[in-house]
Amino acid sequence: MYQLFARFYDAFTRNAEYDKRADYFENLIETYGCGKGILLDLACGTGTLSFAMEQRGFDVIGTDVSEEMLDGALTKKLENGSKAMFLNQEMTALDMFGTVTSTICSLDSVNHLDSLEKVQKTFERVSLFTEPGGVFIFDVNTAYKHEIVLGNNAFIFENEDCFLAWQNEVQPDKSVCMYLDFFIPEGEDYVRESEYIKEYYYSPEQLTEVLQSAGFSVCGVFEDLSLEAPKAESERIIFVAKKN
Repeated sequence: MYQLFARFYDAFTRNAEYDKRADYFENLIETYGCGKGILLDLACGTGTLSFAMEQRGFDVIGTDVSEEMLDGALTKKLENGSKAMFLNQEMTALDMFGTVTSTICSLDSVNHLDSLEKVQKTFERVSLFTEPGGVFIFDVNTAYKHEIVLGNNAFIFENEDCFLAWQNEVQPDKSVCMYLDFFIPEGEDYVRESEYIKEYYYSPEQLTEVLQSAGFSVCGVFEDLSLEAPKAESERIIFVAKKN
């Protein structure tokens, strides 16, 4: 997963509003957590949000299962003189050197876990390495996004590096299969390369139960980049949980 997409990830996620997202997470951490300290960016991708959180005064550790994504993060680290640390780890096998005061997991990363048991294992590992009173903030896609927005729909994206044809297929359990075809310029021709990604749906009730069993208390569930309750047509929701 994301072996090929990692090459074009930054170009196709420019609308993620990383600075606004970093300000939002900083505000949630200051409101519900232990203040600035060591922050884990779980499933950090190419590190854009990691560096934004570092600029806001956090000591950042980023982890991701994709070596290709981390190659991008390490390149950026060398370019901007960052002190952030990056580790190649699966979410379910998180292994820190010590505890962190806060963890963020953004842009649907939890939806990539293919079973509730893996969600449980991930949350337990986050809890293990979170200081008492520390916070765990993550987002997930809603049923509305999976069934209506992504749905059985096709999308086209294009920039100077490639042309991307994106076809979705919704499953009965509200998971979404994504078939990505990249057409990459090579001289006067294009080379076609394909990748398959699947995102799984977990209800707020399921996630709340798993958080509680992992030793967290839910402080709030919000619409993305907001302090308001999720709406019927919200595409992404934010969970804020505190380590007991």
